[in-house]
Amino acid sequence: MAPSQYDVAVIGSGPGGYAAAFHAADLGLHTALIDEDPQLGGTCLLRGCIPSKALLHAARLLTDAEEATAWGIHFDKPRVDLEAFRSRVQTIIGKLTKGVQTLAGSRKIDVIHARASIKDATTLRLTGPGAPPELSFAHAILAPGSRPVVPASLQLSDPRMMDSTSALQLADIPARLLVIGGGYVGLELGTVYQALGAEVTVAEALPRLLNAVDADLVRPLHQRMQRRFKAIRLDTIVEKLDAQKEGLVATFTDTQETSTGIFDRVLVAVGRKPNTERLGLEHTRIAFTPSGFIHVDRQMRTAEPTIFAIGDATGEPMLAHKATHEGLIAAEVIAGRQTVFDAAAIPAVVFTDPEIAWCGLTEEAAKASGHAVKVARFPWAASGRAMTLGRTEGLTKLVLDPESGRILGVGLCGVGAGELIAEGVLAVEMGAVAEDLAASIHPHPTLSETVMEAAETFHGSPTHLFLPKRA
Repeated sequence: MAPSQYDVAVIGSGPGGYAAAFHAADLGLHTALIDEDPQLGGTCLLRGCIPSKALLHAARLLTDAEEATAWGIHFDKPRVDLEAFRSRVQTIIGKLTKGVQTLAGSRKIDVIHARASIKDATTLRLTGPGAPPELSFAHAILAPGSRPVVPASLQLSDPRMMDSTSALQLADIPARLLVIGGGYVGLELGTVYQALGAEVTVAEALPRLLNAVDADLVRPLHQRMQRRFKAIRLDTIVEKLDAQKEGLVATFTDTQETSTGIFDRVLVAVGRKPNTERLGLEHTRIAFTPSGFIHVDRQMRTAEPTIFAIGDATGEPMLAHKATHEGLIAAEVIAGRQTVFDAAAIPAVVFTDPEIAWCGLTEEAAKASGHAVKVARFPWAASGRAMTLGRTEGLTKLVLDPESGRILGVGLCGVGAGELIAEGVLAVEMGAVAEDLAASIHPHPTLSETVMEAAETFHGSPTHLFLPKRA
């Protein structure tokens, strides 16, 4: 029996994979979308972005109710029904994955639930009930995604251990939770568990949280977390974990001493690794970067001419929207269009409370590279809208070319920062200058005005902030 033949075979149905498959089909290519999971959507939809943001929304409801006392509004202590909580999240996931399935069907894409591995440069082996044993393709797009990493020193066979996937299942709310890792995953999940009633301790090996983010953007979040978490331990390494009946004992080493602490659950959130081991890449000419990611060019081509790769498998930043953009490029290149990945700004958002969002060049990256920049900041303490929300701890900053005023980067910390960053992305991509943002009328009263007023500081003083003129 001859193998099924396709113009494009996409392996992986996450935001990158299904976007690539949809676009390929829209461009008239006979397309197969292959994933061994019975539900489409990949890690982001099933075990990552979507469930975590649903939980963060619920956490925000709890903290808003708690902080409503400042407005003279008093609620009884909330009662959390974990079963209903989990059911609500699964309902959201179910609706979205059904939507992806429907869109695939509308485009006449063949969805195959099977494990795929590469036999050669034009053939896949498939393993799964009802799947053909082989599938031939003119081009393949690899979108296998990634999974959490647990260092060998922290691997412990105990049901009280969690990674970012199992933590989303909310088996229970531990009285004492240790989060190992002060990156966005650890802080987001720590935010959820703290709002639900856990006493949260964060241990981070580096000198500060969110080390890749400008320090001034992290500061408001750190200060709020210090008030809400039990402890934030920086410059601290968790040397080992021991399972005891009364809890998991962590041994900490910091700049001063070695100490121990006991916890009911431990969440390890120290990074992710690409799912490339079982793809049969050894049967191809595909090359890897020194960091272990699949090497691709600006058209998402690998060293094997018929095979493309996108998303987490190709390296940082491991973000769903980056994968989606790469998937669209790969599909267009396969269809014969002349396009390349040339994004000047890939936005990133940490969905904590407050949120942090940034795009383009950061101030610290500029300094490290010797790039001369001017930074314009507008504190949310001067924002009327932030005042009405009772959340004035935020900050909006622009990183600009000191001569032309061109916007090189944008950063925000504050409630809803993730919804505001798109204006920054557009400004960077369009080569806007400070005057463009300053002269664009923003609605009042809104948090978006802080972007306009930050731009006004480049040439002078914004309306709601007085900056003495320098000699």
